[in-house]
Amino acid sequence: MDKNLLQLYAVTDRQWLREGQSLAEVVEAAIKGGATLVQLREKAMGDDEFVQEAFEVKKVTDAYGIPLIINDNLKVCQACDAAGVHVGQEDLCAEKARALLGPDKIIGVTAKTVEQAREAVRQGADYLGSGAMFGSSTKTEARPMTLEEFQTIRQAVSVPIVLIGGIDAENICELKGSGAQGAAVVSGIFARPDVEAAARKLKKLSLEVFP
Repeated sequence: MDKNLLQLYAVTDRQWLREGQSLAEVVEAAIKGGATLVQLREKAMGDDEFVQEAFEVKKVTDAYGIPLIINDNLKVCQACDAAGVHVGQEDLCAEKARALLGPDKIIGVTAKTVEQAREAVRQGADYLGSGAMFGSSTKTEARPMTLEEFQTIRQAVSVPIVLIGGIDAENICELKGSGAQGAAVVSGIFARPDVEAAARKLKKLSLEVFP
């Protein structure tokens, strides 16, 4: 896959929607600000509702030519013909996802160790997500990963890697020289009062951090 797609990877979280806002509207704001890829993440939503939301968000991402990745749900990915899926270590394995989705879909896998990274690549992952770099506001149990720990993963595999975990405009520059291809950002975009402005600032910084 094109590694530049990972530069500013926006991961949705509806807990920060303000009254009257739809998720599709804030996704559009993030894209206008410079998001290069969008992951739709809904941990507490039934499949039917998730599919309906995915169609609404995909109308926006398609309009801007931005790939839509579905988090942890192959059924939703297939139903809306999203660009791909991202799976965690406790979710569907990448090998099965590849078998079901075929060769043309993007498959991302969370990898926090060298062993997980190598296995994900063996199973057909197009990119990896590693972290949590600065902890996580959405996963309070996530253990921070040092840049030294990440370097061992980076050196073990050749596929693109996106860093995730508490990344925002205040700390993204600490990731310069990491060897990653981009940052996956949740609250650093969607928890901000002006989503478009937050994304724009992060995009400008990401161009320097992940050249």
